[in-house]
Amino acid sequence: MTLAPETTALTVQLRLAESWLALCEPSALTPGRGVAALLPDGSQAAVFLDRAGRMYAIDNRDPFSGAAVLSRGLIGSHHGRPFVASPLLKQRFDLESGRCLDDETVRVTTYEVRIS
Repeated sequence: MTLAPETTALTVQLRLAESWLALCEPSALTPGRGVAALLPDGSQAAVFLDRAGRMYAIDNRDPFSGAAVLSRGLIGSHHGRPFVASPLLKQRFDLESGRCLDDETVRVTTYEVRIS
């Protein structure tokens, strides 16, 4: 017996309050790159898959420029902590905590993300 694709498909999900929002299939994520996801309230999340297979999600809005561009930033690590560097002004944001590594008074929202 073969299951229909809709019963076996995995999705990347983002935790919003008390529920999970389905975003995309895991195959839509490329290791080392980010994608932007539109959230129900009109804001955006930047979702990243690192080369080790770990996923992260943060607010896509760069707090320094106001532009929704963090999903297009470069992923790296600093002292073993994963970060994304804004493509505009190059500030680095810790992907686990949302803290700006270049200005400790600034942070972005982080989201729990999973494959289910």
